[in-house]
Amino acid sequence: MDAGIVIIGGGLAGLYAARLLHEKGADFILMEARQRLGGRIYSVNASGSGYEDRYDLGPSWLWPEMQPGLAALIGELNLRAFPQHSVGDVLLDTHSSQKPQRYPGMAQVPASMRLVGGMGSLVEALACGIPDERIKLDSRVCRLALHDRGVQVGFLETGGREPTLVAERVIAAVPPRLLLSNVEFEPDIDRDTARLWRDTATWMAPHAKFFALYERPFWREAGLSGTARSMVGPLAEIHDATTVKGEAALFGFVGLDWHQRHEIGETALMEACVEQLGRIFGPAALNPKATLFKDWADDLLTATSDDRIANGHPVPYPGSWVTGIWEDRLSLAGSETSTADPGYLAGAVNAARRAVSEVIPEC
Repeated sequence: MDAGIVIIGGGLAGLYAARLLHEKGADFILMEARQRLGGRIYSVNASGSGYEDRYDLGPSWLWPEMQPGLAALIGELNLRAFPQHSVGDVLLDTHSSQKPQRYPGMAQVPASMRLVGGMGSLVEALACGIPDERIKLDSRVCRLALHDRGVQVGFLETGGREPTLVAERVIAAVPPRLLLSNVEFEPDIDRDTARLWRDTATWMAPHAKFFALYERPFWREAGLSGTARSMVGPLAEIHDATTVKGEAALFGFVGLDWHQRHEIGETALMEACVEQLGRIFGPAALNPKATLFKDWADDLLTATSDDRIANGHPVPYPGSWVTGIWEDRLSLAGSETSTADPGYLAGAVNAARRAVSEVIPEC
């Protein structure tokens, strides 16, 4: 089996690259290591699955006024957005033995927006426009070798099979650090390129998110926005995650690093998160109907060992992400490689368009 273009990664960047290539009638195959599409976009319901009213264990927000490329794509796909709830007071939690301090909330300008159905609706809308035969799930690319006809792509399938195919070009729509860690290159990537990839932080990979789901948004009844900042923890930043249909939830970013999280253990950590919500928002918060948790640093298809320590947001890099002998065969489309909004969803859209333009200049 051969293909004109192989896309590595079925997250937003890979799916958008596939959409652009399909529109141009290009021959391509998208290869995704997971058994699902979306990458760091991961939207689930109370049972941890499903396709209805969902919560985002990955990215939650977009800012259409500042991200025109992403806003245009959402418009093309006829998806609906709604503002992050911010009406009401905010809480500052500074000491475990004291009540949190309460301050008037401020309107967000520009407003953070969420998608109806979660960010997973963006993944599904893009996938619907791509023929099924163009997508291979559960196919982890592990080797790229220069071939007289292009690039020989080796990948792992269920059951340990290791088939190969030959592509004229490869678009790697994954974080550069993950690409360097998980894929063997023959010949090797040159030293400067390898150093650039290794030093590029994978955005959000060191972090963990926790959700507590409730029968009703009781904090709103108390005049609270659901937003809180804590110097106590384990959650450092908390927000209202209630869906557009009114399914109530609070979510927070865990303020402990990966080593601390593992020392505590997931069960004890989630219990501590619920206890913290109860201390901050009152007794009603102690009885969630369900909880959700995702530690991205434990996801081997997102994070490497270098990502277990937070080392800042990726910054735009104006130079070439691929140099030397691989320059004419490989393009990078991971969000971190975007010259605008690297790491964000908007960066994935921008990077995918740039990578496709390197393959098909008129795109």
